[in-house]
Amino acid sequence: MHSGLGTVLLLGAGGQVGRELQRALAGRGRIVTMDIPQIDFASSQSVRDAVRSVRPDVIINAAAYTAVDAAENDRDAAFAVNAAAPAILAEEANVIGAILVHYSTDYVFDGGKAGPYLEDDAPNPRSVYGRSKLEGERGAAQARKHLTFRTSWVVSRHGKNFVKTMLRLAGERESLNVVADQIGAPTSAALIADVTVAVLNQVARGSDTENRWGLYHLVAAGETSWHGLAQRAIAGAAAQGMGLKAGVQSVHPIPAAQYPSPVERPVNSRLDTQKIRSAFGVALPPWTEGVDAIVRDLASEGAA
Repeated sequence: MHSGLGTVLLLGAGGQVGRELQRALAGRGRIVTMDIPQIDFASSQSVRDAVRSVRPDVIINAAAYTAVDAAENDRDAAFAVNAAAPAILAEEANVIGAILVHYSTDYVFDGGKAGPYLEDDAPNPRSVYGRSKLEGERGAAQARKHLTFRTSWVVSRHGKNFVKTMLRLAGERESLNVVADQIGAPTSAALIADVTVAVLNQVARGSDTENRWGLYHLVAAGETSWHGLAQRAIAGAAAQGMGLKAGVQSVHPIPAAQYPSPVERPVNSRLDTQKIRSAFGVALPPWTEGVDAIVRDLASEGAA
C-alpha cells in the first residue's frame, strides 16, 4: 500500500480539472494518469482495461464530453463518455473495493428554480449534454464508495474556457457583447481539485465514511452573470498590464436570446453548497478569488 491515498487512477488528466488534480495530488500516493490516446473513453472495454491494468485504490474520473452544442448532433458519443463510462467505472470499482470520484454539472437542472439548487432537487436537463451527465451521475452512484461533485462554470489557466476566450477577444476587439441574464458561480478548476483532495484525505482515513458517500455540490461562493465574469476578468487583465483593446466599459450586457445557440442553457445555475461544507468542513471562497488568480497566472505567462 502506498502512502496517503494509495494508488490513484486519474482519468481525463489533460483537461482543466485533470491538470489541477495532478498538482493537488502530488505526493499523496502513486498517481497514474490517463487520457486520450492511451484510453478511449467511448469504449467500454478500453475503460475496463484501464482500471484492471492499474487496480487503483481511488479512481478519479475527470474525463467528459463537454462540447455542449456539438452533443446535440453527437448523442451517441456524449452518452458513451458521460453516461456509459461512469457506470463501467462503478462496476470495476466495486470489484476491487476502490473509491470512485466523478464530476457532474449544473446542466442536469433546467434553470427554472428561483434560488440555488439543492442536491436532492429534481433534475430536468434540457440538452443532450445535460441528460448524458445525469445518466452518468446515476451510473457513478452504483459504486459502493462514490463521491460525485456537481460543479458549474469551470474556468482555469489551462485549456479552453470562458475567461481565456474573453481575454483573447478583448485583445482583438474594441467591444464585446456578453450574456447578462444567466446566473451562476464561476468555479476555478484549482478549487475543484483542492476540495476533491481534501475530501479524499478525510474519507481515506476516516471511520465514519459510510454516511458521507454520495452527491455534493462543489462551486465557489457568490454568483454573477457571464457579463459580470467577463468584466471581472478584463478589469484584472488590464490591471496586470495585459494588452487589451476592449476595456471594462466596452463589455456590453445582452440577453441570452440575442446569442443564438442550439442548446437552451440554464438561466439559474446556482448550486447550494451547504451539504459539502457541513460534511467535510471545506472552505469555498468567493468566485472572484479564483478568477483573479487565473488572470494573474495568465498575465505572468504572457498569454491568455
